[in-house]
Amino acid sequence: MNLTKVLFIAAGLTLSANAANAQQKIGSVNTEEVFASLSEVKTIGATIDSFTKTKQTEIEKLIAEYQTKLKTAQDKEKTLSEANKEAVTKELIAAQTELQTLGKKIEETRGQAAKDISNKQNELLSPLQQKVRTAIFTVAKEKNLSYVFDTASQDNNNLLYTDGSEDITSLVKTKLGGTTTAAKPAGKSK
Repeated sequence: MNLTKVLFIAAGLTLSANAANAQQKIGSVNTEEVFASLSEVKTIGATIDSFTKTKQTEIEKLIAEYQTKLKTAQDKEKTLSEANKEAVTKELIAAQTELQTLGKKIEETRGQAAKDISNKQNELLSPLQQKVRTAIFTVAKEKNLSYVFDTASQDNNNLLYTDGSEDITSLVKTKLGGTTTAAKPAGKSK
């Protein structure tokens, strides 16, 4: 091959690559900023906090009951003498069984509370997550973007070089009625 053909082939490949890149626009969005800007997030947070406090109050009542019964049993044990040994021993065995049952109930209530809180979070956040996703897709279509990367993602599989991409965070916030601040330029990710 002569040098002229090699140069034409190289130039053709470069132009083809540039044309392919020009057709695909890349954008980025910071979903953490989007969620932080939405008033619904504050409402959901308050609801979850209230729900969590209710569950914690239930657990604290059980713990207080446990502590009261434990103290009663300890006080009863102090009255143990040869004269009342049989009666007090029966009462202490019954108290120990009751305390064990109550201890299991406390642990079960804690486990159930954690599940209930998680379910409540999913119930409240899922529609909002879908709303944000829909807004991102809408803005991406409006801006004719081929790809949008979440710059808030810490997942190693999603860490991409996004310098020069279009950051649509503020547009998504606006579409959702969230508060907007100046968008940071997209930066390089690992």
